[in-house]
Amino acid sequence: MAVIHHTVLKPTKLELLTSWLPTRPWYAGGAGRPEPAKAGGFRLDDPQGEVGIEFMVVTDTAGPHPAAYLVPLTYRGAPLEGAEHALVGTTEHGVLGRRWVYDGCQDPVLVAQLLALIEGRVQAQAQSTSDTPDREVIRSCTGDAPLAADFSADTDLTAPLTAADDRDGTELSAPHGTRLRLRRVLTPAPDDAPLLPPDATGHVAGCWHTPAGTRERGLFAVLLTDPRGQGDSSGAVSRG
Repeated sequence: MAVIHHTVLKPTKLELLTSWLPTRPWYAGGAGRPEPAKAGGFRLDDPQGEVGIEFMVVTDTAGPHPAAYLVPLTYRGAPLEGAEHALVGTTEHGVLGRRWVYDGCQDPVLVAQLLALIEGRVQAQAQSTSDTPDREVIRSCTGDAPLAADFSADTDLTAPLTAADDRDGTELSAPHGTRLRLRRVLTPAPDDAPLLPPDATGHVAGCWHTPAGTRERGLFAVLLTDPRGQGDSSGAVSRG
């Protein structure tokens, strides 16, 4: 299990995100400076114990309407070669020293563990407490085939992935039409509404706090499979 160090980061994660969020096509704020605030999230463990994996939810009140964003991040003790485009920034950790912070959607270690979570092979961990499962994070998956091999031909998980951003989220594609889509702009789910789109074969959902003090639940990530099996039949995965 990853150990959570309660120490100082300079700059902080929120300070890094203040500069990074406006560069994203899914950022819904206005022209002013973002005002991100931590609102929830969870962690996953790297089986090798090298990469920190956090799914952070931040809220921002700088735009015309308050917004909640899902920001998956990875923390590394050395740069991920070829992933300069995915670098959020660097920070000095009070215990671990310099850390390279990456957009986790393009980090193969985070993607592999997210797929393992969808499959039920790993459990979400509390965001700020060591060795504590987060039981508010729910997941589902249909089918028995391992998912990780669909998205990464690099078994050593050392090559960055290429994820496509749009106005609503981030998507990774695998051969034969399988897609992993992360909701970046979070939408609360009504109590009586289904979370999943009809073509979904797996999902992850969780909770966060709003600026108004309420607690919401919604979809974080969804696995989609094209029933026609369309895609790149060569087995290649797009990489940066």
